[in-house]
This record gives sequence, structure tokens and C-alpha cells, in this order.
Amino acid sequence: MTIPDSALHAAAQTYGTPLYVYDAAELDAALARVRAAFGGAQVYYAMKANPNLSLLRRLHASGVGFECVSAGELARAAHAGAGGEQVLVNGPAKTAQEYAEGGRLGATFILDREEEVGLLPPASRALVRVNPALKVSTHDHLATGAASSKFGVTLDQAPRVLQALRDAGHEALGLHVHIGSAIRDAGDFTAAFARLSALRPHTGPLAVLDAGGGWSLDADLHGIARAAHEAAAAFGARLWVEPGRYLVAGAGTLLTRVVGTKVTGRPFALVDAGMTELLRPMLYGAQHPVRPLWSRPGTGPWDLAGPACESGDLLARGVPLAAPQPGDLLAIDEAGAYGAAMSSTYLTRPRPAEVLYEGGAWRVIRGRETSQDIWRLEEDMV
Repeated sequence: MTIPDSALHAAAQTYGTPLYVYDAAELDAALARVRAAFGGAQVYYAMKANPNLSLLRRLHASGVGFECVSAGELARAAHAGAGGEQVLVNGPAKTAQEYAEGGRLGATFILDREEEVGLLPPASRALVRVNPALKVSTHDHLATGAASSKFGVTLDQAPRVLQALRDAGHEALGLHVHIGSAIRDAGDFTAAFARLSALRPHTGPLAVLDAGGGWSLDADLHGIARAAHEAAAAFGARLWVEPGRYLVAGAGTLLTRVVGTKVTGRPFALVDAGMTELLRPMLYGAQHPVRPLWSRPGTGPWDLAGPACESGDLLARGVPLAAPQPGDLLAIDEAGAYGAAMSSTYLTRPRPAEVLYEGGAWRVIRGRETSQDIWRLEEDMV
């Protein structure tokens, strides 16, 4: 992140906390790294990571397409100006509305089960998602290519589903694989691509191989890209990729203020952000870098506890901090993905504002909710 600490303090003072801040320069740099590694591969952004319209429009203007997994995400893609081959429709339990909206947009569908062949709009373009049945180096809740996962068809089923698409009058573009998120070992991707490549004698040549995403922020992108291009070449296919978290996580920071401290069995710094603003630590044990934006002597390990009456409402454990004081500002980094996107109004807590830093200035890209915003749809509308 290129935002100076002085600008973070100014943002917190101007817009309040909790506050999501994004660095436009890092957003652009992440996309540049993907394109440098994967060459001419078509990039689709996995919108679920962060669906903020300003970020979507920025990516769309850079030639990035969108992978959507709900009717709401399809509506966002269309609102951001995307359509046709710029949109992918994914998900294991698509609704009739999603098939219809995808058809209206001219999107490409990613089939997750054989029965979907009969649910597609007439003459659709489609990929078949394959589950390579691998154990990968990430949290179980983030692994989507394991044999026990709900996603995709088996390796044995994939050629039959491709043929069923053709027989039904659809355009069977090729295969899709996505084995999870925040995957640490690049060898996991090589193994998955090898299992798909082994299908070549059973599928014949294909137009597209979609290699998904899921790379950790420190992943060897060039090594993963080489293996992906080799797999695509085995089919004579164009390569598509679907980064989500990789594009936005490092560009986002959650700012939170200390409201007090206490010591029980452990020392706690009580902060004004919690599970309602950043669910990842509670949901799957995610660890985010934490930076104190103050300087005073001495350090000790502190747990960061949010305001919810939930024992799991902890943003971090054992963070080395000089004795926190009320009003101190903390930066929770690598929060641009699945942070604001997963925020909730549990406890009638308004979701935080989001601001973008570009050219030395801040711009609000999502206003802070109010309590009235939360209950507006509960009022008697008669």
C-alpha cells in the first residue's frame, strides 16, 4: 500500500471509523502483475471479493471482465457496463432468474453439474467446471477442488457433459477449474492443471481453458502461469483466469480506533470494528497484518476484540502494541477482499463507509449507512 500514515489519519478524522480505505495505485499494480505473469490471458474479476461499483468500473475500463455468482452480481456487472463475453455466470445452485439474466446479457455459463445442460437458455456458450479432487494448502472452508467439495463435476463426468452441451445445441467452449482461495503452494495449481490435461484424449481440442484464481498474495504467479499455459496448450485452447482476492486484498485497509483496554485471562484492546466489519478472522481463522498508527515506547501482546457480544469477535490475537490508549488508530491490512463485501448489519450496526485514495486525495465510493437505512424496508409501506 502506498498511502502515507498521515493520509490514513486524515481519512479517519474526516470520515470516521470503522472505515475501509483503498489504494488506487495498488489496485492498478495488482492487475499489472497478473497481466505480466499471464500474458494474453483474458482476465475476469471474481466479483464476490469486493463488488464496489467504483472498483468494478475501474476494472471494466481496464478491459477486465466479471465472474458473477448471483443475480445481484449480474445486475452490478450490467450496471458497470459489462455484457456479452465480458460476463461469466458461475455458482453451484443457479436460479431461474440467473439463467434468464445471463441469457439476456449474452454471458458465458459455467456448468457446475450435468443437469444444468437442460436449464441453459437456447444456444448458450458454456464451460464445464471440473473438480480435480485434490487436497490443497488452504483452510477447508476455502478449498473448492477437494473430492468432498460441492463444486464441479468429476474428471470422469467432464467429457460426457461437454458432449451433452453440444448435443443440446450449445457452444461447449471448454473446461473450468478453481481449487480454492488463498492457496499457498503453487504446486497445488500444477497438480490441478495436470489432471485436466489428462482429459485431452477424451475431450479433443477445446476453445477455452479457464484456470480460475485463488492465488495467495505472495504466490509465484509466473510459475502458476507457465503451468496454466501448458495446460491450455494441451487442448489448443485460449487461457482465461479469474482473480478475485489477489486483485483487491492488498489495496484495502480497515481503519479502527481503540475504545479501551481490559485484562482477563488475556490482555484485550477493545476496538470499534469487529466481526460485522471484518468476518474473515471469525469465519476461517484469517490472519491480517495489523499496524498501530501511533508511536510510544514499549510493546506487549494484545488481542483485538470487537464490540459484539460474541466470544469469536476477535480480529487478531497476540498483536505487539505499545500500550493502547482510547482514540489510537489501527490499520488492519490486506482487507480489500471479503471485508466490506461480507460486512453485515448484525446488531443494527451500520456498515462502514469506503473511500478511495488516488492522486493524493480521498474520494467516497460508498457512504456510511445509518440506522434508518437499516430498518427502512421494515417500516409499514402502506
